[in-house]
Amino acid sequence: LSNLVIAGGFILLSAAWDVLYKAQRDHKIAITGPYASVRHPQYIGFILIMLGFLLQWPTLITLLMFPILVFMYVQLAKWEEREALAQFGEAYARYVAHTPAFWPRWGAGQPAAGSSVGTTP
Repeated sequence: LSNLVIAGGFILLSAAWDVLYKAQRDHKIAITGPYASVRHPQYIGFILIMLGFLLQWPTLITLLMFPILVFMYVQLAKWEEREALAQFGEAYARYVAHTPAFWPRWGAGQPAAGSSVGTTP
């Protein structure tokens, strides 16, 4: 199970970084791929990887560090969102309004990838 969680985290991280790299290169908001479902797939990937290792080696240190690292990633995500809002303004505010931060909404209410959220500053 831990190997599946770790592999899933690496797959998500890889897919997210590819989309983010291309969006940053083009000075756009990353809204495709994993970013169509959640705003922070790269951090979800990191958390999955850490969770997988926690399942493999549940020591006192890993049990203590896991929630601290999750908290730090959430804080970093909030900081990055303030920066993105300052850079992209209303386009990013629309993306935030339609896309959950960490838990995807499956089903009705989920906008299609590449929808009219806005991609330029």
